[in-house]
Amino acid sequence: MGTDTVRSPAPDEAAGRRREQHGWYVYDWACSVYSTTVVTVFLGPYLTSVAEAAADAEGFVHPLGIPVRAGSFFAYAVSLSVILAVVLMPLVGAAADRTGRKKPLLAAAAYTGAAATAGMFFLAGERYLLGGLLLVVANAAQSVAMMLYNAYLPQIATPEERDAVSSRGWAFGYAAGALVLVANLVLYTAHDSFGVSEGMAVRICLASAGLWWGAFTLVPLRRLRDRRAPAREAGGAVSGFRQLAATLRDMRRHPLTLAFLLAYLVYNDGIQTVISQASLYGSKELGLGQSTLIVAVLLVQVLAVAGALALGRLARTYGAKRTVLGSLVAWTLTLAAGYFLPANAPVWFFVLAAGIGLVLGGSQALSRSLFSHMVPPGKEAEYFSAYELSDRGMSWLGPLLFGLTYQVTGSYRDAILSLVGFFVLGFVLLARVPVRRAIADAGNPVPERI
Repeated sequence: MGTDTVRSPAPDEAAGRRREQHGWYVYDWACSVYSTTVVTVFLGPYLTSVAEAAADAEGFVHPLGIPVRAGSFFAYAVSLSVILAVVLMPLVGAAADRTGRKKPLLAAAAYTGAAATAGMFFLAGERYLLGGLLLVVANAAQSVAMMLYNAYLPQIATPEERDAVSSRGWAFGYAAGALVLVANLVLYTAHDSFGVSEGMAVRICLASAGLWWGAFTLVPLRRLRDRRAPAREAGGAVSGFRQLAATLRDMRRHPLTLAFLLAYLVYNDGIQTVISQASLYGSKELGLGQSTLIVAVLLVQVLAVAGALALGRLARTYGAKRTVLGSLVAWTLTLAAGYFLPANAPVWFFVLAAGIGLVLGGSQALSRSLFSHMVPPGKEAEYFSAYELSDRGMSWLGPLLFGLTYQVTGSYRDAILSLVGFFVLGFVLLARVPVRRAIADAGNPVPERI
């Protein structure tokens, strides 16, 4: 169809777009270290140990007078951070589209998160409430920043480029996570040689993620550029809540885009919960040491780079939707196998980590590029705020279910098994979405293969 033809860009336009793409990749390089070093590896087991040190004889802490099992505190803090992000992201996204100034908002969110992460250096003794507060601030700030970052994708990549550009961004992030985890592993395993305690080594690793995040964020802030907002959006002092209501009304005009978001909300909730709770499961249920966990996550990072690029290539042959559906089958089988892992058996945990790594980056990267095709032109930040609600913003149910299951049963195996349903239901919902029609209904050209 003639309306689906994408014109060839002028050489100067293509060169400018590549410059922005390279800067865009570096933000993933900057912030992904927080996800790996802080959320995935160190903070769960460390904050849980701090909470256990402050717990009463029955193993409970009492934040704001509420009895919470110490082993559930980290999962609940993750859920609270996501609820805060739910409130902030639509408002910030609407403001970004209304003003056309995403970059200052990205800078504010990124440096708030980086500062809170660097502050984790002071998490010692029984300061579990400080740890919970810093986690809530850092996690919410990262979600807001990622929403703004993702909203650049439709502006800096043509429809035919987006699968590849999105996959490269994820690959950059996982490569950075792997690089920093190597340094973390050296410091943690040889902390005596460096003259620091084990706890101090963990706190240095946590704080270094914040410094890395802040330092490399300078690159995308220099290379990305803001676009002038359309006059209809820039004018008027529309309040954030009124703009949010207008965005939700507009999204009802694109029910197929909303259907994709619902599917993504469900299966990504499972993905995010596995990422944040895997180290806790390995340390508390399987009896694995911190060094083993670091090596396992390092394996995930390395294979996720290859997985993101490989699934990006598969998408060019089979389409992004089919490739994501295949990855959800792999997630379901991998997670179900995790329930049966024997304790004190690092080799089997490494096999599980390899399975997660191969599907992790690709399933997330292709979901992001798939959604970018369904965003109406001029609504990028607003719609990606809804996407980020599904990505990180609505990922409170998984950690909450994980924490409640452990609180009731006292078993992390039961808690990890409770997550399988997210992938099964997500598969069913995604399979029902007519992707090509969703793209056309949003007013965008339909790629030859999607």
